[in-house]
Amino acid sequence: MKTPNYHDFYQKALIPIGLKDLTLLKESEAYSPDSPSTHWLIAVEGVQLPQKKIYYHWKVSIYPADGEADFNYKKPFYCSPGMMSMDEAIALASSFVASGNKDELSPIALLEKIS
Repeated sequence: MKTPNYHDFYQKALIPIGLKDLTLLKESEAYSPDSPSTHWLIAVEGVQLPQKKIYYHWKVSIYPADGEADFNYKKPFYCSPGMMSMDEAIALASSFVASGNKDELSPIALLEKIS
């Protein structure tokens, strides 16, 4: 997996992981017992499309992180499908921040928000 383009990586929030969400995280592939995560890092990422003219789609990613915002980019908890509008991605990220603050970042809730 190649390193993400951090030039177009916009951290939206670093919020504490609630108890319900921590239980879900421990059941996911994003969990790493060697580096315990205490926070969610929610970000909007630009994904450059393979064409001559520089053009991006946007996605929202949720990573488990520590309190210093260190995270493993290879193991996101969630990545949204690509969106053509950065404004749409920012709005979705904001809704994920609200869900995370309520300890409600379950996969079902994430899917409902993008449907």
